[in-house]
Amino acid sequence: MPSVTPVTPVTTPALPVVFRPVRTRVVLLSVGTLVLGVFTVLALLMPHGGARPWGAGDRLTLVAAGALVFAVLTLLSRPKVVADQGGVTVVNLTTRRRLAWAEVVRVNLRPGDPWVQLDLADGTSLAAMGIQPGIGRERAVRDAASLRALAEVYGTGESAAR
Repeated sequence: MPSVTPVTPVTTPALPVVFRPVRTRVVLLSVGTLVLGVFTVLALLMPHGGARPWGAGDRLTLVAAGALVFAVLTLLSRPKVVADQGGVTVVNLTTRRRLAWAEVVRVNLRPGDPWVQLDLADGTSLAAMGIQPGIGRERAVRDAASLRALAEVYGTGESAAR
């Protein structure tokens, strides 16, 4: 007889709540800081004299390259989803979009999806990169279920009276 995994009931979290891939963010910011630090130390340790001395421009270019790597990794760590009484704010890599609860029809996280997709009332969908199963699948599933529960509670006409 196959074993059945018990289903944990989803509770609606207290608002406001922020959903963000914490482990991914920690890894990206740590690697970015490490790269910037290594490039800066290398720039300071390069030879001042000899047959091929490093000038100030060479050193500055190496530090700037480290800063560029850090900036890109910081940008990749930006995604989050913020839910509050008035709706949801979806922050992706370069965009931020505010949605009223009534605009969110469905919250989807299917097997193999890189992040949550929000089906919107206008027939479009919006990627919510703040909930992604990359490193922490269980947390992403839990966060998606919590956001789904919030959308069901606040997306109906009942939430306007609260």
